[in-house]
Amino acid sequence: MGLRRHVELGLIGAAFACSGFAALVYQLVWQRLLFGAIGVDVESVTVVVSVFMLGLGIGAWLGGWLADRHPRRIVALFAGFELGIAACGLVSVPVLLGLADTLALLPRIGAGAACFALLLLPTVLMGATLPMLVAHAAENRAMIGQATGWLYFINTLGAALGAWCMAFVLPYWLDLAQIVHLAAALNLAASFGALLAVGRR
Repeated sequence: MGLRRHVELGLIGAAFACSGFAALVYQLVWQRLLFGAIGVDVESVTVVVSVFMLGLGIGAWLGGWLADRHPRRIVALFAGFELGIAACGLVSVPVLLGLADTLALLPRIGAGAACFALLLLPTVLMGATLPMLVAHAAENRAMIGQATGWLYFINTLGAALGAWCMAFVLPYWLDLAQIVHLAAALNLAASFGALLAVGRR
């Protein structure tokens, strides 16, 4: 593997680490917003965890489907999905805050279904990113396992750092809206980094 390919994959990895950091930040911010809307209990935690699992699963299928049909445009699609995640993240705080009083008045199952519907799109976009980058990073079928493991590690490392920062750093310096702006900036950085990587070709 040449130097150019190493640099390209390094940029792709950095982009995916930023994406993982942002995803965990969104998850924890949304969880805190739901605590204020429908209460601090197992139901609100279940809503966020369930929508993340479903969204990531649907997104993984979608990302694989797109990778098979648009292999030459897959990094551009990844960049577009990252922009979509940033847009969803930016509107999520005012939307959830604006609906907090309404959600509090709904029956618990109705409030949970509404939150589920609001958060499904961004989680689908998040789930699609891994198979997209695997399709790009794997030069052939024999390297799919290696590419998957490496990208999953990088993404998980970014997510772990995001979780740590949400526990010990960010809430002490920023409010929830500012934290989401930071996460959206990381999505923008991931989008730009991925395009820069393939732009080197």
